[in-house]
Amino acid sequence: MSCPVTGRATDSLSSGSTGAEPIVLDPLVRDREGEIARLRESGPITRIDLLGAVAFSVTDHAEARQLLTDPRLVKDINRWNAWRDRRITREWPLIGMIDAGRSMFTVDGAEHRRLRAMTAQAVTPRRVEGMRPAIERITADLLDRVAELGADGSPVELKETFALPLPMKVVSELMGVDAKDHPRLHELYDAFFSMLTPQEERLAVIEEMDVFYTRVVAEKKAAPGDDLTSALILADEGGEPLTDEEVIGNLKAMVAAGHETTISLILHAVRALLDNPDQLALVLSGEVGWEAVIEETLRWASPSTHLLMRFATEDIEVAGTVIPEGEGVVMSYAAIGRDPAQHGEDADRFDITRTLPIRHMAFGHGPHICPGAALSRLEAAIALPALFERFPRMALAVPNEEIRNMPVMTQNDLAALPILIDAADR
Repeated sequence: MSCPVTGRATDSLSSGSTGAEPIVLDPLVRDREGEIARLRESGPITRIDLLGAVAFSVTDHAEARQLLTDPRLVKDINRWNAWRDRRITREWPLIGMIDAGRSMFTVDGAEHRRLRAMTAQAVTPRRVEGMRPAIERITADLLDRVAELGADGSPVELKETFALPLPMKVVSELMGVDAKDHPRLHELYDAFFSMLTPQEERLAVIEEMDVFYTRVVAEKKAAPGDDLTSALILADEGGEPLTDEEVIGNLKAMVAAGHETTISLILHAVRALLDNPDQLALVLSGEVGWEAVIEETLRWASPSTHLLMRFATEDIEVAGTVIPEGEGVVMSYAAIGRDPAQHGEDADRFDITRTLPIRHMAFGHGPHICPGAALSRLEAAIALPALFERFPRMALAVPNEEIRNMPVMTQNDLAALPILIDAADR
Protein backbone atom coordinates (compact mmCIF):
# COMPACT_ATOMS: atom_id res chain seq x y z
CA MET A 1 0.00 0.00 0.00
CA SER A 2 1.30 3.50 -0.79
CA CYS A 3 1.17 6.24 1.80
CA PRO A 4 -1.09 9.01 0.36
CA VAL A 5 1.20 11.79 1.61
CA THR A 6 4.75 10.52 1.40
CA GLY A 7 4.30 8.09 -1.45
CA ARG A 8 6.30 5.48 0.48
CA ALA A 9 5.12 1.93 0.65
CA THR A 10 3.47 0.85 3.89
CA ASP A 11 1.93 -2.51 4.63
CA SER A 12 -1.68 -2.74 5.71
CA LEU A 13 -2.42 -4.16 9.11
CA SER A 14 -4.67 -7.17 9.18
CA SER A 15 -6.89 -6.24 12.09
CA GLY A 16 -10.21 -6.53 13.69
CA SER A 17 -13.37 -8.46 14.14
CA THR A 18 -15.64 -5.89 12.46
CA GLY A 19 -16.60 -6.82 8.94
CA ALA A 20 -16.71 -3.38 7.37
CA GLU A 21 -13.80 -1.85 5.54
CA PRO A 22 -11.84 0.60 7.71
CA ILE A 23 -12.55 4.31 7.33
CA VAL A 24 -9.55 5.87 5.61
CA LEU A 25 -8.66 9.09 7.43
CA ASP A 26 -7.67 12.02 5.25
CA PRO A 27 -4.13 13.17 6.12
CA LEU A 28 -4.90 16.62 4.71
CA VAL A 29 -7.97 17.01 6.98
CA ARG A 30 -10.11 18.58 4.26
CA ASP A 31 -13.44 17.64 5.87
CA ARG A 32 -12.97 17.19 9.60
CA GLU A 33 -16.67 17.57 10.42
CA GLY A 34 -17.69 15.00 7.82
CA GLU A 35 -15.03 12.58 9.03
CA ILE A 36 -16.22 12.92 12.63
CA ALA A 37 -19.79 12.19 11.49
CA ARG A 38 -18.71 9.09 9.55
CA LEU A 39 -16.79 7.75 12.54
CA ARG A 40 -19.75 8.23 14.84
CA GLU A 41 -22.14 6.61 12.35
CA SER A 42 -19.85 3.56 12.22
CA GLY A 43 -20.49 2.75 15.87
CA PRO A 44 -18.77 3.09 19.24
CA ILE A 45 -15.80 1.00 18.07
CA THR A 46 -14.80 1.11 14.43
CA ARG A 47 -11.73 0.46 12.32
CA ILE A 48 -9.72 3.28 10.78
CA ASP A 49 -6.84 3.41 8.33
CA LEU A 50 -4.05 5.73 9.44
CA LEU A 51 -1.75 6.04 6.41
CA GLY A 52 -1.70 2.28 5.96
CA ALA A 53 -1.95 1.21 9.60
CA VAL A 54 -5.38 -0.13 10.56
CA ALA A 55 -6.44 0.34 14.15
CA PHE A 56 -9.58 0.46 16.26
CA SER A 57 -11.11 3.90 16.83
CA VAL A 58 -13.17 4.59 19.95
CA THR A 59 -15.90 7.15 19.25
CA ASP A 60 -18.23 7.00 22.28
CA HIS A 61 -17.74 8.61 25.68
CA ALA A 62 -18.74 5.63 27.84
CA GLU A 63 -16.57 3.13 25.99
CA ALA A 64 -13.62 5.55 26.06
CA ARG A 65 -13.91 5.96 29.84
CA GLN A 66 -13.92 2.20 30.21
CA LEU A 67 -10.93 1.59 27.94
CA LEU A 68 -8.82 4.47 29.25
CA THR A 69 -8.72 2.76 32.64
CA ASP A 70 -8.37 -0.81 31.32
CA PRO A 71 -4.93 -2.19 32.26
CA ARG A 72 -5.10 -4.53 29.28
CA LEU A 73 -4.44 -1.54 27.01
CA VAL A 74 -0.84 -0.36 27.24
CA LYS A 75 1.44 2.21 25.61
CA ASP A 76 4.32 -0.18 24.89
CA ILE A 77 4.84 -0.20 21.11
CA ASN A 78 6.46 -3.63 21.40
CA ARG A 79 2.99 -5.06 22.11
CA TRP A 80 1.82 -3.92 18.65
CA ASN A 81 1.63 -6.83 16.16
CA ALA A 82 2.41 -4.59 13.20
CA TRP A 83 5.55 -3.26 14.87
CA ARG A 84 6.76 -6.69 15.98
CA ASP A 85 6.13 -8.08 12.48
CA ARG A 86 7.83 -5.05 10.90
CA ARG A 87 4.76 -4.24 8.85
CA ILE A 88 5.10 -0.79 10.41
CA THR A 89 8.59 0.73 10.73
CA ARG A 90 10.04 4.16 11.42
CA GLU A 91 9.16 5.03 7.83
CA TRP A 92 5.51 5.31 8.94
CA PRO A 93 4.72 9.07 9.13
CA LEU A 94 2.99 8.83 12.53
CA ILE A 95 5.67 6.78 14.27
CA GLY A 96 6.86 9.76 16.28
CA MET A 97 3.50 9.88 18.05
CA ILE A 98 4.05 6.36 19.43
CA ASP A 99 7.76 5.60 19.54
CA ALA A 100 8.68 8.82 21.33
CA GLY A 101 11.31 7.81 23.85
CA ARG A 102 10.88 7.06 27.51
CA SER A 103 8.48 9.34 29.37
CA MET A 104 5.32 9.16 31.46
CA PHE A 105 3.42 9.26 28.16
CA THR A 106 4.93 5.99 26.88
CA VAL A 107 4.99 3.68 29.93
CA ASP A 108 2.35 2.10 32.15
CA GLY A 109 1.84 0.68 35.61
CA ALA A 110 4.39 1.27 38.34
CA GLU A 111 6.84 3.02 36.00
CA HIS A 112 4.14 5.40 34.82
CA ARG A 113 3.15 6.18 38.41
CA ARG A 114 6.79 6.89 39.26
CA LEU A 115 7.34 9.22 36.30
CA ARG A 116 4.03 10.97 36.79
CA ALA A 117 4.71 11.48 40.50
CA MET A 118 8.01 13.13 39.61
CA THR A 119 6.27 15.38 37.08
CA ALA A 120 3.51 16.24 39.54
CA GLN A 121 6.22 17.29 41.98
CA ALA A 122 7.54 19.67 39.32
CA VAL A 123 4.24 20.87 37.75
CA THR A 124 2.52 21.88 40.98
CA PRO A 125 -0.68 23.95 41.14
CA ARG A 126 1.42 26.66 42.79
CA ARG A 127 3.89 26.67 39.87
CA VAL A 128 1.04 26.86 37.34
CA GLU A 129 -0.72 29.67 39.22
CA GLY A 130 2.64 31.39 39.52
CA MET A 131 2.65 31.74 35.74
CA ARG A 132 -0.38 34.06 35.84
CA PRO A 133 1.59 37.35 35.84
CA ALA A 134 3.74 36.14 32.94
CA ILE A 135 0.68 35.04 30.96
CA GLU A 136 -0.99 38.41 31.56
CA ARG A 137 2.17 40.25 30.49
CA ILE A 138 2.65 38.17 27.35
CA THR A 139 -1.04 38.52 26.47
CA ALA A 140 -0.93 42.31 26.80
CA ASP A 141 2.21 42.58 24.67
CA LEU A 142 0.75 40.39 21.93
CA LEU A 143 -2.53 42.32 21.90
CA ASP A 144 -0.56 45.53 21.41
CA ARG A 145 0.95 43.95 18.31
CA VAL A 146 -2.48 42.82 17.06
CA ALA A 147 -3.79 46.37 17.53
CA GLU A 148 -0.83 47.80 15.62
CA LEU A 149 -1.26 45.42 12.68
CA GLY A 150 -5.01 45.99 12.44
CA ALA A 151 -5.07 49.74 13.05
CA ASP A 152 -5.56 50.55 9.35
CA GLY A 153 -8.48 48.14 8.98
CA SER A 154 -6.39 45.36 7.47
CA PRO A 155 -7.13 41.75 8.45
CA VAL A 156 -4.92 40.35 11.19
CA GLU A 157 -3.95 36.68 11.25
CA LEU A 158 -4.82 35.76 14.84
CA LYS A 159 -3.00 32.44 14.94
CA GLU A 160 0.36 33.86 13.88
CA THR A 161 0.13 37.01 15.97
CA PHE A 162 -1.60 35.79 19.15
CA ALA A 163 -2.84 32.21 19.56
CA LEU A 164 0.48 30.60 18.62
CA PRO A 165 3.11 32.83 20.25
CA LEU A 166 1.21 33.05 23.55
CA PRO A 167 1.43 29.37 24.61
CA MET A 168 4.86 28.94 23.02
CA LYS A 169 6.21 31.86 25.05
CA VAL A 170 4.44 30.63 28.19
CA VAL A 171 5.57 27.01 28.01
CA SER A 172 9.10 28.04 27.01
CA GLU A 173 9.27 30.45 29.95
CA LEU A 174 7.90 27.71 32.20
CA MET A 175 10.63 25.28 31.16
CA GLY A 176 13.38 27.89 31.04
CA VAL A 177 14.05 28.01 27.28
CA ASP A 178 15.75 31.13 25.92
CA ALA A 179 13.44 33.37 23.87
CA LYS A 180 15.83 33.22 20.91
CA ASP A 181 15.02 29.50 20.57
CA HIS A 182 11.23 30.00 20.31
CA PRO A 183 11.01 30.40 16.51
CA ARG A 184 13.04 27.27 15.78
CA LEU A 185 11.20 25.27 18.42
CA HIS A 186 7.88 26.13 16.80
CA GLU A 187 9.23 25.25 13.35
CA LEU A 188 10.29 21.85 14.67
CA TYR A 189 6.90 21.05 16.12
CA ASP A 190 5.11 22.28 13.01
CA ALA A 191 7.22 19.98 10.83
CA PHE A 192 6.80 17.10 13.27
CA PHE A 193 2.98 17.21 13.16
CA SER A 194 2.40 18.16 9.52
CA MET A 195 1.50 15.37 7.11
CA LEU A 196 3.21 17.32 4.34
CA THR A 197 6.63 16.81 5.91
CA PRO A 198 8.59 14.05 4.12
CA GLN A 199 9.35 11.25 6.56
CA GLU A 200 13.11 11.56 6.13
CA GLU A 201 12.82 15.21 7.15
CA ARG A 202 10.51 14.34 10.05
CA LEU A 203 13.04 11.86 11.43
CA ALA A 204 15.69 14.57 11.18
CA VAL A 205 13.36 16.91 13.07
CA ILE A 206 12.95 14.32 15.84
CA GLU A 207 16.72 14.00 16.07
CA GLU A 208 17.14 17.79 16.23
CA MET A 209 14.55 17.94 19.02
CA ASP A 210 16.54 15.36 20.98
CA VAL A 211 19.72 17.42 20.51
CA PHE A 212 17.91 20.61 21.57
CA TYR A 213 16.40 19.15 24.74
CA THR A 214 19.63 17.35 25.61
CA ARG A 215 21.37 20.73 25.53
CA VAL A 216 18.64 22.36 27.65
CA VAL A 217 18.86 19.61 30.28
CA ALA A 218 22.67 19.80 30.38
CA GLU A 219 22.53 23.57 30.88
CA LYS A 220 19.96 23.28 33.68
CA LYS A 221 21.93 20.53 35.42
CA ALA A 222 24.94 22.83 35.42
CA ALA A 223 22.96 25.88 36.55
CA PRO A 224 19.47 25.03 37.89
CA GLY A 225 16.86 27.80 37.91
CA ASP A 226 13.27 28.36 38.96
CA ASP A 227 11.80 26.52 35.99
CA LEU A 228 10.14 23.24 35.05
CA THR A 229 13.25 21.65 33.54
CA SER A 230 15.25 22.22 36.71
CA ALA A 231 12.35 20.96 38.82
CA LEU A 232 12.15 17.75 36.79
CA ILE A 233 15.90 17.22 37.13
CA LEU A 234 15.79 17.78 40.88
CA ALA A 235 12.58 15.81 41.57
CA ASP A 236 13.29 12.86 43.82
CA GLU A 237 10.01 12.06 45.58
CA GLY A 238 8.41 8.64 45.00
CA GLY A 239 11.44 6.72 43.74
CA GLU A 240 14.66 7.13 41.81
CA PRO A 241 15.30 10.57 40.26
CA LEU A 242 14.45 10.93 36.59
CA THR A 243 17.15 9.97 34.13
CA ASP A 244 18.19 12.46 31.46
CA GLU A 245 16.24 10.40 28.92
CA GLU A 246 13.11 10.60 31.06
CA VAL A 247 13.45 14.35 31.62
CA ILE A 248 13.93 14.89 27.89
CA GLY A 249 11.00 12.62 27.00
CA ASN A 250 8.67 14.39 29.42
CA LEU A 251 9.74 17.84 28.22
CA LYS A 252 9.27 17.01 24.52
CA ALA A 253 5.78 15.65 25.08
CA MET A 254 4.70 18.36 27.51
CA VAL A 255 5.78 21.20 25.22
CA ALA A 256 4.02 19.54 22.27
CA ALA A 257 0.82 18.93 24.21
CA GLY A 258 0.97 22.23 26.09
CA HIS A 259 1.30 24.69 23.26
CA GLU A 260 -0.70 22.79 20.61
CA THR A 261 -3.66 22.34 22.96
CA THR A 262 -3.80 26.02 23.85
CA ILE A 263 -3.46 27.21 20.24
CA SER A 264 -6.44 25.06 19.30
CA LEU A 265 -8.51 26.11 22.32
CA ILE A 266 -8.03 29.83 21.71
CA LEU A 267 -8.62 29.72 17.95
CA HIS A 268 -11.71 27.54 18.07
CA ALA A 269 -13.25 29.55 20.92
CA VAL A 270 -12.76 32.79 18.95
CA ARG A 271 -14.05 31.23 15.74
CA ALA A 272 -17.14 29.76 17.42
CA LEU A 273 -18.04 32.96 19.29
CA LEU A 274 -17.63 35.15 16.21
CA ASP A 275 -19.77 32.72 14.23
CA ASN A 276 -22.44 32.75 16.97
CA PRO A 277 -22.99 36.44 17.85
CA ASP A 278 -25.96 35.65 20.10
CA GLN A 279 -23.71 33.52 22.30
CA LEU A 280 -20.92 36.09 22.18
CA ALA A 281 -23.41 38.68 23.46
CA LEU A 282 -24.18 36.45 26.46
CA VAL A 283 -20.48 36.32 27.33
CA LEU A 284 -19.78 40.01 26.83
CA SER A 285 -22.79 40.92 28.99
CA GLY A 286 -21.54 38.65 31.76
CA GLU A 287 -24.63 36.44 31.59
CA VAL A 288 -22.44 33.44 30.73
CA GLY A 289 -18.91 33.07 32.09
CA TRP A 290 -15.69 32.34 30.26
CA GLU A 291 -15.42 28.96 31.98
CA ALA A 292 -18.46 27.81 29.99
CA VAL A 293 -16.85 29.04 26.75
CA ILE A 294 -13.63 27.16 27.51
CA GLU A 295 -15.29 23.88 28.49
CA GLU A 296 -17.75 23.92 25.59
CA THR A 297 -14.92 24.64 23.15
CA LEU A 298 -12.88 21.74 24.56
CA ARG A 299 -15.89 19.44 24.11
CA TRP A 300 -17.08 20.65 20.72
CA ALA A 301 -13.66 21.19 19.11
CA SER A 302 -11.37 18.85 21.02
CA PRO A 303 -7.71 19.91 20.61
CA SER A 304 -6.78 16.27 20.00
CA THR A 305 -8.60 14.72 17.06
CA HIS A 306 -7.12 11.21 17.37
CA LEU A 307 -4.84 10.22 20.24
CA LEU A 308 -2.36 7.53 19.18
CA MET A 309 -2.15 4.73 20.44
CA ARG A 310 -2.69 1.97 22.99
CA PHE A 311 -2.21 -1.77 22.36
CA ALA A 312 -4.27 -4.73 23.54
CA THR A 313 -2.33 -7.26 25.66
CA GLU A 314 -5.17 -9.75 25.23
CA ASP A 315 -8.48 -9.97 23.39
CA ILE A 316 -10.79 -7.25 24.73
CA GLU A 317 -14.54 -7.22 24.10
CA VAL A 318 -16.20 -3.83 24.24
CA ALA A 319 -19.57 -2.69 22.86
CA GLY A 320 -20.01 -6.02 21.06
CA THR A 321 -16.63 -5.78 19.27
CA VAL A 322 -13.54 -7.83 20.01
CA ILE A 323 -10.25 -5.97 19.86
CA PRO A 324 -7.71 -8.76 19.25
CA GLU A 325 -4.49 -9.03 21.23
CA GLY A 326 -1.71 -6.97 19.70
CA GLU A 327 -3.95 -4.51 17.86
CA GLY A 328 -3.86 -0.74 18.23
CA VAL A 329 -6.59 1.39 19.79
CA VAL A 330 -7.02 5.10 19.03
CA MET A 331 -9.09 7.47 21.15
CA SER A 332 -10.92 9.66 18.61
CA TYR A 333 -11.60 12.58 20.93
CA ALA A 334 -13.19 14.68 18.20
CA ALA A 335 -15.93 12.06 17.85
CA ILE A 336 -16.11 11.32 21.58
CA GLY A 337 -16.83 14.98 22.30
CA ARG A 338 -19.84 14.84 19.97
CA ASP A 339 -21.41 11.77 21.63
CA PRO A 340 -25.19 12.47 21.93
CA ALA A 341 -25.53 9.89 24.70
CA GLN A 342 -23.27 12.06 26.84
CA HIS A 343 -24.01 15.56 25.56
CA GLY A 344 -27.54 15.39 24.12
CA GLU A 345 -29.00 15.12 20.64
CA ASP A 346 -27.59 18.55 19.78
CA ALA A 347 -24.00 17.48 20.56
CA ASP A 348 -22.84 18.73 17.14
CA ARG A 349 -23.87 22.27 18.09
CA PHE A 350 -21.64 24.77 19.88
CA ASP A 351 -23.69 25.97 22.86
CA ILE A 352 -22.16 27.77 25.84
CA THR A 353 -25.48 27.61 27.71
CA ARG A 354 -25.14 23.87 28.33
CA THR A 355 -25.47 22.94 31.98
CA LEU A 356 -22.13 22.98 33.78
CA PRO A 357 -20.07 21.01 34.39
CA ILE A 358 -19.68 19.81 30.81
CA ARG A 359 -18.14 16.39 31.43
CA HIS A 360 -15.97 16.02 28.35
CA MET A 361 -12.68 14.14 28.02
CA ALA A 362 -10.68 16.57 25.90
CA PHE A 363 -7.70 16.16 28.23
CA GLY A 364 -8.12 12.39 28.52
CA HIS A 365 -9.18 10.24 31.43
CA GLY A 366 -7.55 7.78 33.79
CA PRO A 367 -3.85 7.38 34.57
CA HIS A 368 -2.66 9.19 31.43
CA ILE A 369 -4.85 12.29 31.78
CA CYS A 370 -3.01 15.36 30.49
CA PRO A 371 -0.86 16.99 33.19
CA GLY A 372 -0.93 20.33 31.37
CA ALA A 373 -4.71 20.79 31.50
CA ALA A 374 -4.62 23.38 34.28
CA LEU A 375 -2.06 25.53 32.46
CA SER A 376 -4.01 25.42 29.19
CA ARG A 377 -7.22 26.43 30.95
CA LEU A 378 -5.41 29.25 32.76
CA GLU A 379 -3.96 30.61 29.51
CA ALA A 380 -7.37 30.56 27.81
CA ALA A 381 -9.07 32.11 30.86
CA ILE A 382 -6.65 35.05 30.62
CA ALA A 383 -6.28 35.35 26.85
CA LEU A 384 -9.90 35.12 25.70
CA PRO A 385 -11.48 37.83 27.89
CA ALA A 386 -8.48 40.11 27.30
CA LEU A 387 -8.82 39.67 23.53
CA PHE A 388 -12.54 40.43 23.43
CA GLU A 389 -12.23 43.28 25.93
CA ARG A 390 -9.55 44.88 23.77
CA PHE A 391 -11.46 44.31 20.49
CA PRO A 392 -15.21 44.13 21.25
CA ARG A 393 -16.04 44.82 17.57
CA MET A 394 -13.87 41.99 16.29
CA ALA A 395 -15.18 39.84 13.42
CA LEU A 396 -14.00 37.09 11.11
CA ALA A 397 -12.28 38.55 8.04
CA VAL A 398 -13.42 35.64 5.83
CA PRO A 399 -16.58 33.52 5.77
CA ASN A 400 -16.47 30.77 8.39
CA GLU A 401 -16.67 28.05 5.75
CA GLU A 402 -13.42 29.26 4.16
CA ILE A 403 -11.37 28.55 7.28
CA ARG A 404 -9.21 25.46 6.78
CA ASN A 405 -7.49 22.92 8.99
CA MET A 406 -3.78 22.24 8.94
CA PRO A 407 -2.78 18.86 7.43
CA VAL A 408 -2.38 17.33 10.91
CA MET A 409 -4.20 14.07 11.62
CA THR A 410 -3.80 13.98 15.38
CA GLN A 411 -4.38 17.63 16.38
CA ASN A 412 -7.26 20.03 15.68
CA ASP A 413 -5.12 22.78 14.22
CA LEU A 414 -6.42 25.63 12.04
CA ALA A 415 -4.20 26.85 9.22
CA ALA A 416 -5.10 30.47 9.96
CA LEU A 417 -7.81 32.63 11.52
CA PRO A 418 -7.92 36.10 9.89
CA ILE A 419 -9.91 38.70 11.84
CA LEU A 420 -10.88 42.35 11.64
CA ILE A 421 -10.28 43.99 15.01
CA ASP A 422 -12.90 46.70 14.43
CA ALA A 423 -15.50 45.50 11.96
CA ALA A 424 -17.63 48.30 10.48
CA ASP A 425 -20.85 46.27 10.65
CA ARG A 426 -20.58 45.39 14.36
